[in-house]
Amino acid sequence: MRISAAVVREPEGKFTIEDVELDAPGPGEVLVEVHSVGMCHTDIGVRNQWLPMPLPAVLGHEGAGVVSAVGDGVSAVAPGDKVVLTFNFCGECPMCSGGEPAYCLNFLAHNFAGSRLDGTNALHADGGLHGNYFGQSSFASHAIANERNVVKLGADADLALVGPLGCGLLTGAGTVFNTFSPSPEQTVAVFGSGAVGLAAVMAAKVVGCRAIVAVDRVPARLELARQLGATHTIDTSGVEDVPAAVREATGMGADFAVDTTAVPAVMRACVSSLAPRGTAGLLGLGLPGTELSIDMLELAVPGRKVVGVIEGDADPHTMIPRLVELQAEGRFPFEKLVKAYPFEAINQAVEDSESGVTLKPVLTLV
Repeated sequence: MRISAAVVREPEGKFTIEDVELDAPGPGEVLVEVHSVGMCHTDIGVRNQWLPMPLPAVLGHEGAGVVSAVGDGVSAVAPGDKVVLTFNFCGECPMCSGGEPAYCLNFLAHNFAGSRLDGTNALHADGGLHGNYFGQSSFASHAIANERNVVKLGADADLALVGPLGCGLLTGAGTVFNTFSPSPEQTVAVFGSGAVGLAAVMAAKVVGCRAIVAVDRVPARLELARQLGATHTIDTSGVEDVPAAVREATGMGADFAVDTTAVPAVMRACVSSLAPRGTAGLLGLGLPGTELSIDMLELAVPGRKVVGVIEGDADPHTMIPRLVELQAEGRFPFEKLVKAYPFEAINQAVEDSESGVTLKPVLTLV
């Protein structure tokens, strides 16, 4: 079938809206009519070739839409179902079998190879075209996904809104709920008040953490963080010693700290802000070769821990419906992060995302 898709053909290039060919779903696959799709920093990173997804390609990995057709063997969803598309995974390796699909041993092959595992592709255009990005390539009017990475929602789901739950918001909230699992007596510091960081703030608010400290250099973002649950905010543009400011806000340092920036100096401050036995979760996507330098005395003596986190340590089939439910209850108001753009304005959405004008651009197609 002929579909409309946003194609990026060269590193750091513009997206162009093109008519391309999309195959019917094969065994285990699902055809989704995309109603909206969130834009994530990872999309921009792959466009810039920080991650080695081959180009030209159709990106997009926070799709939301309606199932149009299913391939042989699919039983989890049916035509007409509303769904969110999330990351793909094999479902068979020890990590997947152990309930940790975000750490699938075949994660890169299923999400960044630019094709199915057998080398074939559902997307076609003159000169060749790569797809299957995060098992979906949803910067398009229609996407082929896998039964594993399609999450069914209720009939009342707002498809103009829920796409970002598939990755960015899942990552921020899941890090608090799953990786940290804090008690109400504990404290959380969040470095970077973009969409991922603010999802972590909202999750900490749901838990009822005693102190929730948002750290950023943009006053408007810090004000929004307060509205969403931060008990303290730190504007780094006016503070020389950020870890000391976190210790002042929390009493002895944060029990848990999140870095969403992937900036080495900020990551270092994140770790230094921890209380004894505290844990820092690193979520950001940086340039290849980005390194974190930590004084071992600063890390080992207080018993601090540093962990990398992918997709919020989440099983999307349980976490995404939970976030939808929390949003319906008014406890996870992620709608305050979203700004809608028509699909044709994708390059403006990229520019606004990179400049920080918009926290979470969502492209609307239907």
